[in-house]
Amino acid sequence: MSGKRAPTGTGWDDVALWAEQRQYPFRSVPGEGFVIDGRVAGTDWRLEWGPSQRDYVQGTELRLRAELPVTSALQLAVMNRALQETMEQAMFQQAVENVQTRIDNETPPETRWLVMFPKLPRADMGVLRERFVAVSSISHWLAMWLRGPLSQALAATASDPAVPIVLMVGRGRLTLRTAMPTPDLAGLQPWLRLFETAIREARRVVAEKPQSPTDSDADFNSGSDSASAAIPLPEDERKG
Repeated sequence: MSGKRAPTGTGWDDVALWAEQRQYPFRSVPGEGFVIDGRVAGTDWRLEWGPSQRDYVQGTELRLRAELPVTSALQLAVMNRALQETMEQAMFQQAVENVQTRIDNETPPETRWLVMFPKLPRADMGVLRERFVAVSSISHWLAMWLRGPLSQALAATASDPAVPIVLMVGRGRLTLRTAMPTPDLAGLQPWLRLFETAIREARRVVAEKPQSPTDSDADFNSGSDSASAAIPLPEDERKG
């Protein structure tokens, strides 16, 4: 391999060169966007930029995904308050219109979890309390995950309060999703740093193996599935 990657004419040559310099595989998806694969703290991650896969993100979005060694019973979402309010209003309207089939089949899991699981109290949200809300099937896992570096990294995000931001864990997969019209390197890097912090902090929580009266080591981290883990994810969330 020699010299710089030839310009692609796509508008994201700086991103392709950055990936090449770090030996991260970079792949263009014709007519859509690109995919980058990387690794941090012993965990593989995938970064994707392209057409949005969620109705609440208009246009194009940035997605980051990684598999975590946690039980599929763990389901959680952290999102900005503006998005939470929009999702809850949509769910209320669907309930009023009695469209249960649509709620079950088409509603993203992060939206359903808002009404299924308790919100982390504002007092436990620390520096995130004004901008974000968080829900989880295992509240103390969520509280431990948000402790320290991850909360600071989330609080440091400089996006418009109206721009959707979701950081979620479902069926052992960590996903970050946010709107991104243009995938310039300066815009991508802060989100990747945030995502890598989320991976490290998740691995820290798993390593600490905290106990509670209702959670064994196996249930808390990587044990057998429970009935609460049966909520299916959309097909796009099961892709690599």
